[in-house]
Amino acid sequence: MQSTLYKSLELLIVFVLIPVSFAINYSPWLKLGIGVIGFIYVIYILIKIEKLKFKMSKYLNWKAFWKTTVIKLSLIIIITTSFVWITDSTQLFNVLLSKPIKWLVLLFVYSFFSVYPQELLYRTFFFKRYRLLFENENLFIFINAILFSLAHLFFNSGLVLLLTFLGGLLFALTFVKTESTLLVSIEHAIYGCWLFTVGMGDMLGFPT
Repeated sequence: MQSTLYKSLELLIVFVLIPVSFAINYSPWLKLGIGVIGFIYVIYILIKIEKLKFKMSKYLNWKAFWKTTVIKLSLIIIITTSFVWITDSTQLFNVLLSKPIKWLVLLFVYSFFSVYPQELLYRTFFFKRYRLLFENENLFIFINAILFSLAHLFFNSGLVLLLTFLGGLLFALTFVKTESTLLVSIEHAIYGCWLFTVGMGDMLGFPT
């Protein structure tokens, strides 16, 4: 399972064909089955083939991580708050103010059952598995962001594709810098939770 051809076909199936197929209208149960089987395959490859150890590094630079994350989050807060205010001010912090318990539950579910699996697949697996297929690291990061955006094709929204592409760039750069699934998952969760909080949840598939 280490040949360049095998990995190239694997990348095509896991990161292109399957996500594109999810944008097609067919049985949601079949989609769920494909997703579960695919994720089990990814975990198997990480553990048995790539010999990944699921443990937190003792050498994480938490101070640098929080500093850069807070700076990026501040910019995101300004941009997204302005966007929601201009496009539909009735949605601004709507769920937080009207359904605080639901807001808390959704943030928890999203962070642990959506964000972490996404980062395990799109950063940990992708970078561990395919890095040697690309000589140019900038191109590799760009492709990772494109494929992360493609995974959200089923939302049928150009704005979602743009946001997830930009998010993909941020997360890929964080992973390159930290090589930590934990840190990039925290960053992803923070930004995603903020988008839901500020009033962009409907667009991103959060039930409101």
